[in-house]
Amino acid sequence: MRKNKTLQTSATSSLETPIGILRLLAEEDGLTHVFFPNEDTVKVEAADPASPAALKARAHIEAAEKALQEFFAGTRKEFSGLTLAPRGTPFQQSVWRALLTIPYGVTWSYKDIAEKIGNPKAVRAVGLANGQNPIPVIIPCHRVIGSNGALTGFGGGLPTKEWLLIHEGALTSSLL
Repeated sequence: MRKNKTLQTSATSSLETPIGILRLLAEEDGLTHVFFPNEDTVKVEAADPASPAALKARAHIEAAEKALQEFFAGTRKEFSGLTLAPRGTPFQQSVWRALLTIPYGVTWSYKDIAEKIGNPKAVRAVGLANGQNPIPVIIPCHRVIGSNGALTGFGGGLPTKEWLLIHEGALTSSLL
């Protein structure tokens, strides 16, 4: 869980969803963060809304809001077309790119991700990078489960992860 931070951003919004109110942040180069309701201790300072950077960022926010609304309504299964700008190390970026390849309604293990990025021994590092994903739901870290099929840690909480997987049809009943 990301806590006790202050983030500078060009644009922000809140979106009511079935899993609670998500906060979206964007810069002029794309969407940078999605925060779950349990991450309310993250403080956000938005730039002047009339600045050129804020106007570009606002367009990214609006596209993400529309895509998330469609996802939660069940009419969207993937998030192509959005401009994403997650900040992270090259290794984290490789993990997040791999997460984007997990199909809707499918789960992979941390080992599957490690193999996908060509580093099969990096299972623990993959888990850490997965947990640092700044754009959950859109970059579908919720689709990663333990190799034994168990639901594992999730920034939005395990009930939220379970809800998302049931919504996508990857789970048919509660594992919690």
